[in-house]
Amino acid sequence: MPEVSIIVPCYNEENTIRLLLDAVNAQTYAHSELEVVIADGGSTDGTVGQIGAFQKEHPDLTVRVVPNPKRVIPAALNAAIAAAQGEIIVRLDAHSVPQPDYVERCVRALKDGRGENVGGVWDIRPGGTGWQARSISEVASHPLGVGDALYRFTTQANEVDTVPFGSFRRALVDRIGGFDESLLTNEDYEFNTRVRQSGGKVWLDPNIRCVYFARPNFAALSRQYWRYGYWKLRMLKRYPDTVRWRQALPPLFVLSLIGLALLAPWWKLARIVLLLEVGIYLFILLMAGIRAAVKRKDLAFIAGIPMGIATMHLSWGSGFLWSLITSLTHTERK
Repeated sequence: MPEVSIIVPCYNEENTIRLLLDAVNAQTYAHSELEVVIADGGSTDGTVGQIGAFQKEHPDLTVRVVPNPKRVIPAALNAAIAAAQGEIIVRLDAHSVPQPDYVERCVRALKDGRGENVGGVWDIRPGGTGWQARSISEVASHPLGVGDALYRFTTQANEVDTVPFGSFRRALVDRIGGFDESLLTNEDYEFNTRVRQSGGKVWLDPNIRCVYFARPNFAALSRQYWRYGYWKLRMLKRYPDTVRWRQALPPLFVLSLIGLALLAPWWKLARIVLLLEVGIYLFILLMAGIRAAVKRKDLAFIAGIPMGIATMHLSWGSGFLWSLITSLTHTERK
C-alpha cells in the first residue's frame, strides 16, 4: 500500500495532463510508495487517452482514474480522497508541474511537524502564446493584482492563512471533514480555515515549488476572477472572522465607479471625483506596467500589465457585488 496519494481534479486537460504525469514520474519519492488518483469530470477531449497512454508507458507508477459526476473541484477532491490509499494526501492540479522534490519536501515538512497542511509557491508561467498570456502570468504574481497571497511570490517560510495545493495526513480529513462541495471556488481557503479553527497550522515553504500555468487571455482571466469574487462572499458569510481589508477594496472600487458614473451627468463634483479616481488608478497601473516592461524587457507589459490588473480587480469586485445582490434578493424572497 502506498504511503502517499497524489489527488488531482481534472476536466478537459488534454494539453497539460501529460506534463503533470511526467513531472510526477520524475519525483524523487519512490514510485512504490506513491500513487496518483485523478478524479475526472467526464472529459470530452483527449485527456483520458493521454492518461491511458501514460499508464501503459509507466506501469511502475500507479495511476487510477475515478469519476466525478458532479464536475466541480471540491467534489473531485473528495472523490479522489475516498479512493486514495495513502496515509498522506498531496493535492495537485491538472495544469501544474511540480518540481522533482515536491512530494519529498511535502512529506518531510509534515513529518517534521511544520503544519497540519503544508504547501509551496507557484512558479507562474504563461498559459498560452502571445502578449496577453505573458502579461497575465506576470500580474498573477504581482502584489497589485494578488495582494498578500504569499504563495504566489514569497521567499520566506511562513505560517499562513492558506496554501494552494496542500499536503496533509488523511487523519486531518477524518477529523475536520473533506472539501465543501457547496463552494465552487475558494474550497482550499475554506478547508484551511477549518484547519486553523481546529487548532492546526497551515505552513508555506517556498522550497516546495511547482509550475502553474496562468489563464491564456483576458477573457479567461475575467471569468476566473469573477468566480473568485462571487464565491468569496459566500465563504465570508460563513466565516466572517476571515475577512481581510484588501478583500473590500475591489467591490468598493467597482461600486464607487458605478455610483459616480450615475451621478456624473447631474453633479459636477461627481465628475471631478470620478476623473481623479480613474486617473490616479490608471497612473498607478501604468507605472507598474512600465516598471515590469523595463525589468522583463518586454514592451507589451506597458499595456498588458495595467489591462491584466484592471481585469482582476473589476472582475473580482463585480463578482463579489453580484453575489451580494443575489444573496440579498434570495433572502428577501424567502
